[in-house]
Amino acid sequence: MRVTAFAGGVGGAKLIDGLAACLPPEDLTIIVNTGDDFNFLNLHISPDVDTICYTLAGISNPETGWGVINESWNALTNIKFLGGPDWFRIGDTDFGTHIERTRRLHNGETLSQITEQFCHAWGVKNVVLPMSNDPVSTITKTIDFGDLPFQDYFVRLKCDPVLKAIEFKGIYDAMPAPGVLEAISQAEVVIICPSNPWVSIDPIISINGILPNLIKKPAIAISPIIHGQAIKGPAAKMFTELGIEPSALAVADHYKEFINAFVLDREDLDLENDIGKLGITPFTTNTRMVSNESRVQLAKDVLNFCERIID
Repeated sequence: MRVTAFAGGVGGAKLIDGLAACLPPEDLTIIVNTGDDFNFLNLHISPDVDTICYTLAGISNPETGWGVINESWNALTNIKFLGGPDWFRIGDTDFGTHIERTRRLHNGETLSQITEQFCHAWGVKNVVLPMSNDPVSTITKTIDFGDLPFQDYFVRLKCDPVLKAIEFKGIYDAMPAPGVLEAISQAEVVIICPSNPWVSIDPIISINGILPNLIKKPAIAISPIIHGQAIKGPAAKMFTELGIEPSALAVADHYKEFINAFVLDREDLDLENDIGKLGITPFTTNTRMVSNESRVQLAKDVLNFCERIID
C-alpha cells in the first residue's frame, strides 16, 4: 500500500517512525510542515523537517523527541556567555545541520534538494518532502504581545500568550515543493499524523494545489487530542483560546472537508457516534505512543484500518 503522510512536530514524527517500520521505504512518502521554519542566529532552522529526519535516522533525542541524542551544548553555552540569545535550544551537532543548510541555501540550493541530500547522509531511505521551497511563516496573533512568530510564541514564551488567531504569512504565493503533488496523486491513502491541526497540518493543506488533490484521495487522520488534552504541545490550549472545546471530535470536525476516516483513542470511545454523524468513519484504538513498540502497533492499526477504507 502506497502511503503519503502529512506530518509535523514530535507526535507526527512518532507515527512516521512507526509507519516506516511497517512499510517498505518506497511505499511511504512524508510531506512536512515548514510553516515554523525561522531564522535564529542568522541560521535557517527547519524544526519539523529536522525532527522527522532525525527520528527516521534513529538519532533523535528520546527524552525530548527533538534534537539529537547524546548532544553537547558548548556552542550555545558560549553564545550565552558572550551575551547572545540562547532561548532556542540548539546542540552542537544540531548546529552543524543548520550551518550547512544555511550555506547551501545561500549557494542557491532549495530546501527540498538539501533535505534529500541530508536524508541520504543520515541513511533515511524514505522520501521526505518539505511542503514548499517558498517561505511561509506561521504568525500567532496574541492578545498579550500582538503578532508573534511561532517559535517566539511556542519556545521563547512557552505558549503563555493568549491566542486569538493564526496567520500563514506568504501562503498565497507558496507553491508545493517538487514531488509533493505527485506524492499525493500516487498515494493509495493519505494519512494525517497526530500533529497540531492549527500549526502543523493547516499550513500544508493551505499550500496552492494541495487541498484540491487531497480531496480526491482516501484520507485518514489520527487525533492528537485524547480526553480533551493534547498528547504533546499546545493544541488543546489553542483550541480553547480560539473558542473551540478541545476534543477528538473538534479535530475530526476541523478536518471533515478532506478526510474519510478518523482514528481516536479508546478513552474517547463515547465520541464515535458524533464523529460518524460528520460523515467520517471512526476507528478506536490505543493512540498513546509511549514506546517504540506502541508506535509500531499504532501504525499497524492505522494501516489495517486504511485497507478497510480503501476497499
